[in-house]
Amino acid sequence: QVQLVESGGGAVQAGGSLRLSCAASGSIADLIMGWFRQAPGNQRELVALITRKNRTDYEDFVAGRFTISREDAKNTVYLQMNSLKPEDTAVYYCAGKLLGATDYYWGQGTQVTISS
Repeated sequence: QVQLVESGGGAVQAGGSLRLSCAASGSIADLIMGWFRQAPGNQRELVALITRKNRTDYEDFVAGRFTISREDAKNTVYLQMNSLKPEDTAVYYCAGKLLGATDYYWGQGTQVTISS
């Protein structure tokens, strides 16, 4: 069982940037890692994934603005968010899973609020 703890959320104006971090209690080297988000009244949705070999995949609504990265030596995953929009307002969750697994390990989430 891996515990995930997100940090770096906050409130910024539209056009600003935030960098989220996700620290794991154990090794993430074997895990596919991702960031998800959930806005009020909406379902949780995928934002970005990064594989064990650093291949990345982004949802269209963040492509070109967000960058996911991982630092396995520190058991940490990052989400650099630039050109933020009010519609990016949500609770952002870090998650990880083994290749082939159906269930993710989840963090507790960090609030991101973007004002216009």
